[in-house]
Order: sequence, then C-alpha cells, then structure tokens
Amino acid sequence: MEEEPANRRTKRTRAQTRVTEEQYVNEEEREEWSDDFEESRARPKRTKPLGGGTSSTAAPAPTNAHHSLIDVVKGDRRQIPPLVKHWVEHYEKDQKAAMAGLLSMMFEACGAKYHIEEDFLDQTDVDDVVVALVNMAKKGEVEDYQTSKKKDFKNFKDNLVYFWDTLVAECENGPLFDKFLFDKCMDYVIALSCTPPRVYRQVASLMGLQLVTSFIHVAKVLGAQRETTQRQLNAEKKKKVDGPRVESLNKRLSMTHEKITVIEEMMRKIFTGLFMHRYRDVEPDIRMACIQSLGVWILSYPSLFLQDLYLKYLGWTLNDKSDGVRKASVLALQNLYDVDDNVPSLGLFTERFYKRMIELADDVDISVAVCAIGLVKQLIRHQLVPEEELSSLYDLLIDDPPEIRRAIGALVYDNLIAQRLNSSQSSSGDNNDSSEVHLSRLLRILGEFSKDEMLSMYVIDDIWEYMDAMKDWKRILSMLLEEDPSAELSDVDATNLIRLLSASIRKAIGEKIVPASDNRKQYYTKAQREMFESCKRDITVAMMRNYPLLLRKFMSDKAKIPYLLEIIVHMNLELYSLKRQDQNFKSAVILMKEAFFKHGEKEALRSCVKALNFCATESRGELQDFALNKLKGIEDELIIKLKSAMKEVADGDDEYSLLVNLKRLYELQLSRQISIESLYKDFAETLKNFRSIDDEVIGFLLLNMHLHVCWCLHSIINSGTVPEQSISSLISKRSTLFELLESFLTTESPGGLRASQLACRVCVILSEQWCLFRTATFASTELEALGYSPDESILQKFWKLSEGQLHIPDETEEEDSNREYIEETNRDAVIIAVGKLVAVDAVPKEYLAPEIISHLAMHGTSVSEVIKHLLTVLRNKGADVARLFLEALKRAHERYLLALSSDDDESARKTFHECEDLASRLAKTFGNAARNKHRSDGLNIVTGGIHYAFTDAPKHLSFLDGAVLHFISKLPPPDIIDILKGVEKRTENVNTDEDPSGWRPYHIFVDTVRAKYVKGEGLQDDKEGTAVRRRGRPPKKQNLQGKKLFDEHNSSEDEESISGSEQEADEEKQDDEEVPLIHSIKSSSKLRSLKISRDS
Repeated sequence: MEEEPANRRTKRTRAQTRVTEEQYVNEEEREEWSDDFEESRARPKRTKPLGGGTSSTAAPAPTNAHHSLIDVVKGDRRQIPPLVKHWVEHYEKDQKAAMAGLLSMMFEACGAKYHIEEDFLDQTDVDDVVVALVNMAKKGEVEDYQTSKKKDFKNFKDNLVYFWDTLVAECENGPLFDKFLFDKCMDYVIALSCTPPRVYRQVASLMGLQLVTSFIHVAKVLGAQRETTQRQLNAEKKKKVDGPRVESLNKRLSMTHEKITVIEEMMRKIFTGLFMHRYRDVEPDIRMACIQSLGVWILSYPSLFLQDLYLKYLGWTLNDKSDGVRKASVLALQNLYDVDDNVPSLGLFTERFYKRMIELADDVDISVAVCAIGLVKQLIRHQLVPEEELSSLYDLLIDDPPEIRRAIGALVYDNLIAQRLNSSQSSSGDNNDSSEVHLSRLLRILGEFSKDEMLSMYVIDDIWEYMDAMKDWKRILSMLLEEDPSAELSDVDATNLIRLLSASIRKAIGEKIVPASDNRKQYYTKAQREMFESCKRDITVAMMRNYPLLLRKFMSDKAKIPYLLEIIVHMNLELYSLKRQDQNFKSAVILMKEAFFKHGEKEALRSCVKALNFCATESRGELQDFALNKLKGIEDELIIKLKSAMKEVADGDDEYSLLVNLKRLYELQLSRQISIESLYKDFAETLKNFRSIDDEVIGFLLLNMHLHVCWCLHSIINSGTVPEQSISSLISKRSTLFELLESFLTTESPGGLRASQLACRVCVILSEQWCLFRTATFASTELEALGYSPDESILQKFWKLSEGQLHIPDETEEEDSNREYIEETNRDAVIIAVGKLVAVDAVPKEYLAPEIISHLAMHGTSVSEVIKHLLTVLRNKGADVARLFLEALKRAHERYLLALSSDDDESARKTFHECEDLASRLAKTFGNAARNKHRSDGLNIVTGGIHYAFTDAPKHLSFLDGAVLHFISKLPPPDIIDILKGVEKRTENVNTDEDPSGWRPYHIFVDTVRAKYVKGEGLQDDKEGTAVRRRGRPPKKQNLQGKKLFDEHNSSEDEESISGSEQEADEEKQDDEEVPLIHSIKSSSKLRSLKISRDS
C-alpha cells in the first residue's frame, strides 16, 4: 500500500474513501504477477518458439540503430523527429532489422539491455522474451530510467512519450496499417505491462497509453477525411451521373472507413489487454496514469469512448484509496461535463454516480474535495442534481480548511446568488440593479444564521472574493439609509447588512474576519499593501457624508451600533482634512460620544472607546484637537455621573446607574489612564459601607480600583524621577485594595460567593496585583519599597477560593456562556491566574504548585492544558518536579481519604479514580526515550510515596496501588527489585491478617509488582494516550455505491456493466483527538450553532 500523502485535513469529522472487500483486494489477493502473468492477458497467436530456448536470441551488442533510438530518447528531444523519419525509411527497406532495433529500444526503455536477432524475429515467442526479461529483473540487471535522479534522464519520460507519438504520426500513411509493426509493438507492450517488476509495468503502461492517444489523433484525421469524402460523394450522387469520380470516391471512402475500423480495433486491443488490468494496479501512479489517459480518450474521441462501457471506470475509481487517482477521475469528469454535447450521453452514468461525486466534496484530501466541488458545479449547471441533495454541501461553508470553504463559497455564489448555474433562474433587471439583487439574495442566506454572528462571518468570508456587490459601498449605504417604508429593510436584514458592511470593509483592507487555521503573522507584498490603502481611500470617500447618517439612524440599536462604530477604525482620517469634510468628522465624533452615554453593553462601549481613541490619535491638526477635547469631556462627564450614582446608592436608590457608569469607566481605563484620584476613596468607602450591593457592582468597583493602581505604577516606572510622594500614595492605594480583596477571601454571601462571578474577579485581581508587585521585580532598585509577597495564610485562603471556582459544574458555565465578560470570570481565567503566580515566582511554589497540579485530571481539557503548560515552565526553570509531583499526589489522596471518612461511597470512588488518573498522567511525562534521564525523579517519587503510605498504615496504603504503582514501570528492573524487597521488609514484624481489608492495597501492590515487573512482563510504558495523532479528517458514515475497484476475476467488456455489483462500504471508525474549531453542525439546511468543545 502506498504511503499516505501529507496533504491531509485537520480538526473536523470528514468523509473518507472507503476500502471495501468489493472495492479493493487485499495485498495477498492482488493479481499473482509472478505465477500467472501469461494468463492475465489474452495471448495472441504466436509463431513457433525458438528451438533451444531464448539464449540463442540474446546478443550482448545491439545494433547502431538501436543505440541511436535509445540515446535520443534519453537525450535531446529535438533529434526525435528526424530520427523517427530515418527509422521509418529504414523499416520500409528492411522490416526485421528495424523492428529488432525498435524492440531493443523498448526493452532498454524498461531498463533491460536485451536484443533480439533480426533473423529469429518471426520465430521468437513474446512470452519467452518476457520471461527472460523478468529473470533479468530478478538478478538486478535492470535500471530504472523513469524515476532516476540523474541529470541525463530528467526528460526521459516526456521524450519516450514524444517518440511514440511521433512514430505513429510518421507511420500514418505507411506502416501503421501493415499489421506487423504496431501489432508486434502492442504484443510486447501488453505483455510487459503484466509482469511483476514495477519498472516494466510503469514504462509499458506509459507506452501503451500513449499509443492509444496517438491512434486517436490519427483516427480523428481519418474521420475528418471520411466526412469530406462522404460530402463529395453525396454531391456527385445528386448529379445522377455515375462515372470514375463516383467510383474513386467510393473506393476512398471504403479505404478510409477500413483504416478507422483497424485503428479502433488497435485501441480496443490495448484497452482490454493493458488498461483493464493496470487501472487496478497496486501502484497508484500507474492507476492514475490510466485514469488520466482514459479521460483524454473519452474527451477527444467520444464516438468510440463516450459510452457507459468506458465511463464506468471513471465512476469506479472515484472510490480509489489513492487521492491522486480520485483527483484524476474527478478532473476527467469535469472536462467531460464541460462540453455540453457530452451531457446527453452521460445521463445513465450521472444517475449512477452523482451521489458519490457529491460525497467527494467532503473528501479527506483537500485537493480532491476542491476539484469535486468544481465537478458538482458542472452537474448543477446541467441540472443533473436534485436541489435537496446539496444541503450537505452548504454545511461546508463553515468547514475548517479555507480551501474547501472558498470552493463552496464559489458554488453558493454561482448557484444561489448570481444564479449562473441554472438557466431557468436568469437574473432580471439591468446591471445597475444587479448589486442590490445579489445583496438581497445574500441577506436571505444570512437570515438563516442571524442569531449566530460567527456563522455569518464564515459565510461572508467564503463568498466575499466572488461577489463584487459586497464591495459596492454606495449601494450598501443606500440600502441602509433607505427611508421609503415599502423598500426599507427589515430589522434582521438591516442587522445582517451592517454586519456584512463591517466585515467586507475589514476584508477589503486585508484583515481576517474568521479565526485563522494557524497563528502565523500574515505578510503582504508592496502591491497588496498599496491595494489595501487604495481600498481604504475608497471606503473613506464613500463613508464621509453617510457615516454620521448611519450612526444617527441606528443610534438606539444595541445590536447594530458596535459594527457601525468600528467602521471608522478602517478609514483614512487624513482625507477628512484633504476633502474639507471637517464638519462630517466632528458630527461623527459627537455621535460617538452620544453612543457612549446611551449604551451600557460591553460590545457597544468597547467599540465606542476604540473609535474615539482612533479619532484622537489618527486624525490631524484641528480635527485631532477636537477629538481629544471630546474624549476629555467624556472623562469629566463620566466622573460626575459616577459621583452622582454613588450618592444615589448611599441614599438607598437603584444601583443600575452606578453599574453602567462603572462599566464605562472600566472600558475607558482598559485603553487609557484616567485621573480618578477623587473617586478612588469613594470606591473604597462604598465597598466598606455597602456590602449588600450587587456582586456585579462590587466586581466593577474592584476592577476600576485595580486598573487605577496599575496605571499609577505605570506612571512611576515611566517617569524620569522617582518622587517619594507618588510611591507612598501608590502603596497606600494598594494597601486599601488588598485590604478589600482579602476581606472577600473569608466572606460568605447568601448567594454563594465561592461559586460566583465576584469570587472569580477577586481571584484574578489578586493574582494580577501579586504578579505586578512581586518582590523580585523591584529588588535592589529605587522602587524596592513597592515589592510585595502575600502571607501564607492569605495564600491558603486565596487557593481555597480559587479551588471552589474550579469545581463549578459545566452546566452552570454553559448557562452563563452568553453573559457579558464571561471570558474574564470562568474557571479558565481562574486557573490561568493561579498558574501565573507560580510561573513568575510571585509566591512560593512549594504550597501552590502541588495544589494546582493535583487538579490536572479533574476539570476537562482547557484546565488540563493550562496546567501542562505550567509544568513545562517549571521544568524549564529547573524546579524539583519529582517533589512537586509527589506532593500533588498526596493532595489528591488526601481528598480521597476525606471523602472516605464521610461515608460517601460515590464520592470516595470518584476521588480515588481522580488520584489514579492523576498518577497515570504524571507518570507518562517520564517517557521511555528519557528513562535514564528521569530515573532519579521516578525513584524519588516511588520511595517518597512508599514512605507516605506506611506513615499511617494501613490508612494510607491505598496510595500504593492508587499512585505509586503507575511510576514503577518507569524504573529499571534492578531498582524495582530493590523497591519490592524494601516494601516487603516493612511488613516483616506486622500481622497483616488483623485488618485484611486495610492491608489489601499492600498485597495488591506487591503481587502486581512481582507478577508484572519483576518477571519482566511489563517493563514498558503504558500505551494509553500515546497514540499518534491523526492529522486528517475523521471519516463519517456514508454509503458508497459502485463497482469493486479491485476484484479478483478477470474483467471483460461483455460481462461488466455500469450497474455493477453494489455493497455498502464497511464503516471505518476512528477517534480524532484534536477538536476542531467548528465542532458541530446541528442542521444540514440551517447551520444553527457553532460550539467550541472543552473536552476532547
């Protein structure tokens, strides 16, 4: 079986070609080339064999003509035509000598230097020669010119094909029809194509397939001559005068027809003797060459080959296990369907195989899938596919590989938007209205995904490059600003069109609107950058006057305003000054300020701040001053609103105004420093005096205090001098913040603080502050007084609160998945914050690191990946990993003992399983490849674990089989024997029968080590989790119908039909460890959900 090519898809469940018992034979069931190659082809009549065997026919020195032929094929292509002409002249004078030279050239082209004496040519049996050639290959006396990397042979394959094509053309009016030259050549080509040596089959197949192609060229010329002669004859007959002219034309017509019949018989001979065996060859290259040639034959000579008798081979090889063969078949069919006159003859074939063609659009190989999508477009153009069969294709609009998505995007655009593929759906109206028509059709498609922005972005991204209407900015703006109620867009369509406008603008200037398959930075050429700048200018010119109108019209719509606000970020603000559009710029900034105080949602506020900051930094001159003043005015007005809101809360009024303004302040502080000295103390007083206010309000009060402290530190670090007053003020603010945060570590609210959004906020803020002020950062500097490290008691309280957030059920997190700022307050954020403390040495790792590691196997993939990354950081820093692992295992075992003491059997089983799983995962970090390197670490874990198990025996003995046992396999046999002896020695004076159940783990441990390891049966690593990741698309169930590609019995034209035997392909099930970005599609017609899985 050939090696799998590297071009495979990632991260999605996908269709894969099935290899069934009917489609492919097993390796041992392949044709037995070495035993019965004579029987695998039809044996033509032969003259009697040479007496005395074949040895007398072999001669070590070939003729000069043979030398010339093979040397030219190996060398200069330009010498082939004159040499072929000279050879034909030689053949017409001395057939046998020339024929012997040609056959010798054929044999040497296959790599064997073998010559047939011209005197014995008629008496030589083809089979005897082939047997002799096979024996030469067995002895290693064959050279492979075709795949040779020598410079002299780089053009060998092309030259050989050209030689035979030139020879057929040169013989067209001569030896081609003498029933000797090419009959003899075809006999040897067919015989060599059925031999065991791969090089013989490759070269013979190459020559045989080219002969058919060349014969077709001759047949087409003869066909044209026959048509001309027939027309002339018909004209003469109309004159109703019989004479020599009519007789001559009849004779010429008869001769031409006879020649065509002969040459078609020659084609059939090669097809049945060579193609019908080699299209199922074990070598994929040979199979691919056969299918490529068949496609050319059917396309160029449909009068013979465009029939089900030959088409079926293209259908069958759509199921080939080689992607190259499948691709060749798809491309051949694409060329056939591209010719309208071929379609009527393809009716039965299409009906039989169109479902498989559609399935290939989801092929495991990207290039095959892209070609298959092009083929499906041809089927749709000819209305050969029911519309309901296409729903599965539209799902691929949000597939992982961008190549697939682009190809499906082209299909969707041509079929559903431009409606080019269906002649019955011709677009109406003039060109001026085509953009609006196309946009309206796209909006109907986007309406299916209106509740999921990401799906809409995928659809827009796929179709963008094909749909010029998406770049028709004026048309989109006119549709959005339409005031006529009868023509005005619906609310859903307006939202989708604004999304489309925003996404299209980003695409036009070179930004990505969907997650990239890799994180590599995109580099653009100078021409691309210039094109992006040109697009940015066009967008700015189109938006200048209309942008304030858009903001004003959709100001109150929280779903639309974020997209509109961010549009200005992609504009060239210098043009406002150059085009004298100052007033429009000022109007836009004023409207942004209005939007900032009108909305309180995260997306709207973040977009507004982003737009305002862009205007304040990228505009020029007077316009920049105007933007900066407006931004300063927003800050001042916000401070006033916050003070008023806090006063209202103190008076017992509603907290909503305070919450919204705190969010606004938070979004501003994320991007710029704001002077809130007067507010800081008010925030602290509010938190101290009003603990009953909503948790979300408390969280944003703490966040804003945290950001203010960060900006203060940033100012001190970046200032040239270090004023003592600033340091003292910062330490005072920090102390106030820490006092508040630490008070929440021990406070229990009725709502369950330890499982709330506020608890996550407290954990993350404390972590950020401790990292920011870690002692090592400021040691031995002028700012040494700013260094801080938490007390051990505070650290323990911090971990208990953080640990509580890790235990939040998945169901709870899923329910809150649409909540604002969820990415800042979920357990992923908590584990990252806690891990960061250890990674940057902000706190001592001896306590916190084992606690974190003990949760490695408890909370799903995302948490595990963070902890794995932390382990990598600790290893790189030279930490005592063995000690940390042992302490982590002890923490996990202590949780088991706690559950056991509570008489909760279910909880005890669960915690013990978690301990075992943790030990298994940690043990796997010590691979076989580095057994000696990690020997000391493994030994320390085992000996330390045994010591812990016996410190309180038999209570702790379950640690032996729950944790220690997993590390035993990482040690060399001598160490295992010593450990076993040491464990048994510990119980020499202990009566284990007094508490059989308590000492059972000890006996299990000893018996397992003695049976599995000491006897040498299990000294290898566990295989779990070490399976090689499959970098392709996992297969999905499908029903493949078609002829068995590799069946054992001989095929014949009479026995086989296009509706050959059918059988469902065996379902091949594989698990894909990598979870792709797009995890599941709930509907084939409506792609309603896009989920990112936490667990693999």
